[in-house]
Amino acid sequence: MGIAKMKLVNITADNEYLSDVLLKFVDLDYFHPELATKFVDTVHGLTTLNEENPITEVLSNVQEVVSRLDIELPQENVRSREYNLEKITSYVNEVDSEFQRIDHIRQDLKKVIQENRDALVQIKNIENMDLNLDDLFECKYTKIRFGRLPIQNVEKLQYYRNRPFIFKSFSTDDTYSWCLYMTTAKYEGDVDNIFSSLYFERIRIPEFVHGTPGRAKESLQEEIDSDLKQLDHVEEVLKEKKEGWKENLAKVVSELSFLNHTYECYKYVVGLGERFSITGFVAEDDVAKLKADFQELKEVEIEVRPAHSDKRLTPPTKLKNGWFARPFSMFIEMYGTPEYDGFDPTPIVAVTYSLLFGMMFGDVGQGLCVILVGWLASKYKHMKLGDIMVRIGIFSTIFGFVFGSVFGNETMLNPLYHALLGLVEKPIEVMSAGFILPLLITAVGIGAFLNMFSIVLNIISHSKDENKAEFLFSQNGIAGLVFYGSIVLGAVLTAMGIKVFNIFYIIIFILLPLVCIFLKEPFERKLAGHEMFPEGFGSFFMEGFFELFEICLSYITNTISYLRVGGFVLSHAGMMMAVTMIMEMAGGFAGVIIGIFGNILVMCLEGLIVGIQVLRLEFYEMFSRYFTGNGRVFKTVND
Repeated sequence: MGIAKMKLVNITADNEYLSDVLLKFVDLDYFHPELATKFVDTVHGLTTLNEENPITEVLSNVQEVVSRLDIELPQENVRSREYNLEKITSYVNEVDSEFQRIDHIRQDLKKVIQENRDALVQIKNIENMDLNLDDLFECKYTKIRFGRLPIQNVEKLQYYRNRPFIFKSFSTDDTYSWCLYMTTAKYEGDVDNIFSSLYFERIRIPEFVHGTPGRAKESLQEEIDSDLKQLDHVEEVLKEKKEGWKENLAKVVSELSFLNHTYECYKYVVGLGERFSITGFVAEDDVAKLKADFQELKEVEIEVRPAHSDKRLTPPTKLKNGWFARPFSMFIEMYGTPEYDGFDPTPIVAVTYSLLFGMMFGDVGQGLCVILVGWLASKYKHMKLGDIMVRIGIFSTIFGFVFGSVFGNETMLNPLYHALLGLVEKPIEVMSAGFILPLLITAVGIGAFLNMFSIVLNIISHSKDENKAEFLFSQNGIAGLVFYGSIVLGAVLTAMGIKVFNIFYIIIFILLPLVCIFLKEPFERKLAGHEMFPEGFGSFFMEGFFELFEICLSYITNTISYLRVGGFVLSHAGMMMAVTMIMEMAGGFAGVIIGIFGNILVMCLEGLIVGIQVLRLEFYEMFSRYFTGNGRVFKTVND
């Protein structure tokens, strides 16, 4: 548990074996590679092999073609060093050309069908008129235009009522007025310009339409039906073509993606003349696996060294935790990454987060629901948060037994308490007047304990480094622990009737540590061999006084902040009491429905709020005291 121990690994071989090495290298999900530039920039004679990637452009073109085809490719896993980009490009271009040819025919058919349908609408508008369309369109001195005009522009025609045209609207829909206008040949251009400015869309009657409107209607419908059959045939042909292309394109995309990923790995390769090397970190437990993976490549040399053997490199951090703590690494990653030589706070977060959440959201029934929802989210959606919900749900259930609440019912567990403990009813009544003050005092006590625990963790983490001032004199160092711990201990003993706040106790355990905290920066400069007050004591005193005041205030606010733990215990109990009262007032089936939806509302609303508040306590009250998060994340080439 904690942070995995690392080994610095160097993979070396002759340049002719580079492709063989990279084929295996891209699959190493336990190897953290270091960029070649970290070595080339510091050693003369080394080169990078990060050459131009010819695969990227080809892969991009293939993906564009697949997007135009609008097909979902099956998953393939093609890995080969034998490839011909010209052949692949030629095949993809042939596919694209064939698709565009068929799609062009399809789009033309759709356009013709839509034009004929629009023309059919206009013919239907005049089908009751006794006229011959041939005569109508062959008029020498009169011009007629069928089409549609946006509804909002129909009224604007009144501004042109003195112009020589006749306007007739046949029907309207939500957007257009289906209409025609007539004018003389002399004013044709002027009137066409007017209607064009009003966004008139002309609908031309096809040339194959002749005779009466009734006959024209039949001709148009026959043409539309014929084109629809043609369109169905084209769609069927295109569908068959796509099915034939799918498998080949899937193989092409898979192979190109793999090759593209391989070329991207060149940035980790250092050229050593006729040889090359790849350097990175591997967990100590995975070294044997790495050697086994390259065992068949006899020409490859693998050198394993201690993690800190190269001063140019900082070992990455790979968290390694057990079943219970592992999902909580998500919260650690949100804040930062532990340093390799530091410690992993994940187990601490797992325990404290679960305890605080369980206390603030204690209910047997709701806790079991949280477990169920978390399990489903983890199993079917693979959500880390689902794994966390399972664990905090367990603690919610445990504290539910402590508080005696099952979906807000405060008496259901009384027989259990009687059978196991011999009690008439549950031992803790959350909403009783006598319990509220002890609850709030307990919450503050938890806060004080966690604050001191966080300070101890900070002291331990700084005991290994050279920052003695932070270790000894900071607010989160030994001085801060003595100051804060003495006040907490004194308050507890005073509450027990033991008076400890005498002049010696105050001077030695409170004032002296406070002075050390006040002089932390001068002491730090003194330990480094510099002048304690380079800008004068007066300037330091003014700045240091207000900083010390802020530090003292932070101790108070950090402790009082934990009152929210007790507050949410009361809030949860109060909300469920309200739901229970409304259930009893409604009674019957209505009461059951109110109970179900009331519990769902409380679980969703308060569960979310409690989760956020506990995370806030972790980040602001605890992490800020002992965790910096300045480490490097362990990443493989596939991350």
